[in-house]
Amino acid sequence: MAEDASSTALPRRYEVVTDALRRNLVEDRIPGGTVLLEGPLADLFGLSRAPVQRALAQLESEGLIHRFDGRGFLAGQRGSAPPPRRIDIAALDLVLPKEAGQGFRNRQTWRRIYATVEADITRCLVFGQYRIVETELAELFDVSRTIVRDVLGRLQERRLVDKNASSHWVAGPLTARSIKDQFELRKILEPHGLVSAVPYLDHAGLAVLRDTLRAAEEGAPVAKGRLTELSNLFVNDIVLATPNLSLRDLIRRNLHTVLISQAVLRQLGLPEDPASIAEQRMMVELLMHGAVDAAASMLSTHIEASKLRTIAQMKIVAVIPQPISLAPYLRPADAASE
Repeated sequence: MAEDASSTALPRRYEVVTDALRRNLVEDRIPGGTVLLEGPLADLFGLSRAPVQRALAQLESEGLIHRFDGRGFLAGQRGSAPPPRRIDIAALDLVLPKEAGQGFRNRQTWRRIYATVEADITRCLVFGQYRIVETELAELFDVSRTIVRDVLGRLQERRLVDKNASSHWVAGPLTARSIKDQFELRKILEPHGLVSAVPYLDHAGLAVLRDTLRAAEEGAPVAKGRLTELSNLFVNDIVLATPNLSLRDLIRRNLHTVLISQAVLRQLGLPEDPASIAEQRMMVELLMHGAVDAAASMLSTHIEASKLRTIAQMKIVAVIPQPISLAPYLRPADAASE
């Protein structure tokens, strides 16, 4: 990737993203038909989704990108762009702005440790609340505390960690009550997202989704971890197609918390949830027959059933002893301060 050294002032974040994407679109470094998604773009610029959302809205108003029957935007003007092309945006030869240079350098550093820290913290959630000692985390991975705070800030955005009244980073506890709250939010948000997404769905895409779910339901080999991915396919491919960006963000954030709960249970050896596959397949078929209200009602029923199954697994977890070995930077919340 090249770097643009022409800027002398630091504009607002969304302006950096807008200007960079506009240039790369105009110069065809982002080919027509490329699917542009908030998440990969936010990762590319080392930013949260908010400035990326604003930049994409601006570029849409300029006619450089447009919505389509799927998630995200397509590069190019409506009616002239080729079919959707799903490309790793980070692999393109893009011109990146000088202002974000430090962000790009730091991006690889936090990426190097993020997955490990997320897994370490996830493992402890069901056993109580734990403090995260910044200094020991930085020493363990040989990074600066700035990088540590960047990682923890991103985990906070995903509701995996938070700060307590003493401004210490804490994780957990994950309880039956918190899981119930997450699923209750799903019942409020996702049916509305589904109804608003329907005009943007196409029959061919629904048929592909139905066939994928049916194959898994009928016993097609599924790789480890793939069942959890399939269990949320309906939300990812249909509900999150809603054009309401604020609603989409709320659904995505809450769903990520649910996925963390599921990841905790999987790491503790509890089985994945095959029943949700059949439920999702039936919802897709309702949509294919135009029964939108019935699909939305069934989505509420599906979420309630998923909640009960998850709570049942939490009761099993309650009898599992606390692990002896945790990451060295984690302390029980009632332990002595640093």
